[in-house]
Amino acid sequence: MKVATWNVNSLRVRLPQLIDWLGQAAPDIVGLQETKVVDEEFPVAQLAAAGYRTVFVGQRTYNGVALLSREPPGTVLTALPGRLQDEQKRFVAARFGGLDVVCAYVPNGSEVGSDKYAYKLGWLEDLRRYLQALLRESPKVLVMGDFNIAPADIDVHDPLAWQGQVLVSEAERAALAGIMALGLHDTFRHLNPDLRAFTWWDYRAAAFRRDHGLRIDHILVSTPLLGTCRACRVELDLRRAERPSDHAPVLLELDAAALA
Repeated sequence: MKVATWNVNSLRVRLPQLIDWLGQAAPDIVGLQETKVVDEEFPVAQLAAAGYRTVFVGQRTYNGVALLSREPPGTVLTALPGRLQDEQKRFVAARFGGLDVVCAYVPNGSEVGSDKYAYKLGWLEDLRRYLQALLRESPKVLVMGDFNIAPADIDVHDPLAWQGQVLVSEAERAALAGIMALGLHDTFRHLNPDLRAFTWWDYRAAAFRRDHGLRIDHILVSTPLLGTCRACRVELDLRRAERPSDHAPVLLELDAAALA
């Protein structure tokens, strides 16, 4: 079984790349972030032709998330409980057999101390509360997406230059640690404990060519799933493509028993 997360930074632009990659990598479930497309214009037919069912919630120009799956989803949520009236479309969740899957696009936060930073920390706290309740009911939970947080200095190309900035600040890292303390595990770091790897590189200053990136896209799993995880990697070829997203997908391989 394969599960992937990818911030596509505009599904309109990246759709051909996505469909090609789906055919090559053959993931069973994919979480997308920053689709930037209203629901009426989501490419349901094109993705169905590629073999994927879709659940999604979006808005024009900004945000937007989706789950693609080979099997039909069960229960679906398209808003984070506690933020049902929030205009920013950043959350979708669905159940696949015995597996609860959450796809999140955590706010960027702009800069430490700003209103957007406060919004980010509040959003993360609401996500933590939701996951705390979900984990009481479901032993098998997978949370993936663009968290806009690099958990540790190994996940930052230049920790000194980034120190105290948004994406690496103490409060953001503490919020992510609080979510993981519920019983969730960073699959990439669990399977690659010493590997320095990134998932996002700024478009500017030749950041990708110089590998000046951050690891801010994550797949977290609950403890009962941890033993089913076999490999987790960053799909760098998508970042090398023509007109790429500034993010590369993260792909996790698990035993098929994870869905049971």
